[in-house]
Amino acid sequence: MSGLKADCARCFGLCCVALPFARSADFAVGKEAGEPCRNLLADFRCGVHADLRERGFPGCTVFECFGAGQKVSQTTFGGRDWRQGGAREMFAVFPVMRQLHELLWYLDEALGMPAARPVHGDLRRARDRVVRLTEGSPADLVAVDVAALRKDVNPLLLRASELVRGPGGKDRRGADLIGARLEDADLRGASLRGAYLIAAGLRRADLRNADLIGADLRDADVRGADLRGALFLTQAQVNAARGDEATRLPAGLERPAHWA
Repeated sequence: MSGLKADCARCFGLCCVALPFARSADFAVGKEAGEPCRNLLADFRCGVHADLRERGFPGCTVFECFGAGQKVSQTTFGGRDWRQGGAREMFAVFPVMRQLHELLWYLDEALGMPAARPVHGDLRRARDRVVRLTEGSPADLVAVDVAALRKDVNPLLLRASELVRGPGGKDRRGADLIGARLEDADLRGASLRGAYLIAAGLRRADLRNADLIGADLRDADVRGADLRGALFLTQAQVNAARGDEATRLPAGLERPAHWA
């Protein structure tokens, strides 16, 4: 999944400028889209990066652009930063590119699943289509109908998930599991696509081969949980959860620095 992880050193602080955020438990202050965060330095680094959570910006620590920042900065706009002109266009392109890169993350993962081989051809064609879109001009990118694209790609990801998980797994797609007590639960092969797991107690739960695409894991307690082989789990979801040194993660995902 080369190029699908944030490389902030090659970005012009796009997430700190292009995106809006409201004053809340996640952000100590609010700002409008296109307005630079007060913590953004002249060299596009964050002035409080080492202390974001302590200073009231935990929302920044869970964000992941899937490499869209450096793609927009270095490829779409050829290394020209937003202070040199074209800021409005760049800020409009960034969220579109992020969604395209997120789709590429899922497609790449599905293509790496041996059990999903029956749909690898279709997955590869879908991936090629998304890659071509990411290489378009700023005007082309802004015109992309991401919702329609997701509608086309989702059945392929769902089929890949079914082939990997096999029969017998619990179907909790879109379930309201906010605050649910699921400690020590056997959720192997479960479909938790789009499930609301906010603040859920998943301590020591077995989530191997569970499909977690789109699941909301904000403040979910995954201390000691086994997430090895979890399908379509992203770094942003991991960052949003609460884990520890005993939490087992899929290959390619990193243990957040703010975990105990």
